[in-house]
Amino acid sequence: MIFIGVGGNLPSEEFGSTMRTLEQTLQFIDSNLCRVVRCSPWYRSAPMPINAEPDYLNAVAEIETLLPANELMPKLHDVEKHFGRVRSVKNASRTVDLDLLVYHDQVIEIEGEGGLSVPHPRMTERAFVLLPFFHLVSDWVHPNSKQSISDLIQDLPNGQRCERAFDDIKQ
Repeated sequence: MIFIGVGGNLPSEEFGSTMRTLEQTLQFIDSNLCRVVRCSPWYRSAPMPINAEPDYLNAVAEIETLLPANELMPKLHDVEKHFGRVRSVKNASRTVDLDLLVYHDQVIEIEGEGGLSVPHPRMTERAFVLLPFFHLVSDWVHPNSKQSISDLIQDLPNGQRCERAFDDIKQ
């Protein structure tokens, strides 16, 4: 099982609202890169670190691909660029953010430029990842810590605002 985080908090000029941009991103991935098997519900969350920027919409998608993780991640970055992401400063607002969260049961550490860490090293700190991920795999166990996803959710740092969004939201 391969899972990616999908999120954003800015509309795009070409695709419109944040929700529409993210939906189009998933359709593009499914048509051009790999198969999107299923997607969690959408969650609305405050930016991290908390600031005055717009809220994010986030989901987790299960995908199928024959690409190895180290080839998949650069292709996800290409999709981000296609949908208007401009990388500037760390934690800047963005139209689309795609993260490789889990690649089967593998633990991957590739250092240096273009490095990769799987499972995603900060996923256990983020409600906007764990809550949607729980909808897809409620029995997942982190391969490093051996903690269940339920325990990881219980151990989340306090103060994260993250709630389920509904299909009728407009941004």
